[in-house]
Amino acid sequence: MLDDVASVTLSTALSALAARQRVSANNIANIETPNFRASQVSFEDDLRRAVAAGDPAQAGVTVTASTDPAGINGNNVNLDTETLTDEKTALQYQLLSGAMSSKFALIDTVLRG
Repeated sequence: MLDDVASVTLSTALSALAARQRVSANNIANIETPNFRASQVSFEDDLRRAVAAGDPAQAGVTVTASTDPAGINGNNVNLDTETLTDEKTALQYQLLSGAMSSKFALIDTVLRG
């Protein structure tokens, strides 16, 4: 019942956003670690292609090293960037989880008659 394209797309996107949150939290946790290289998560383009192909479950999450310049200690974590990433990701997650909740509520209403 919940294997339709919309549900799978929402679920896949929520999982990818959770991965982005974990990577960003790891970056922030290592902000003072010498020679630490920040990572970034991308999935939107791959999800878009997978949805267009009709199989959003095939979308992948790509984690890459940040190309931001390193500071004097070799660390390239940018707190401003990570803070913005966290806020944007939290808002996206909230929006998508609300959409998923609305879908469940609609199904519940239909089943109850």
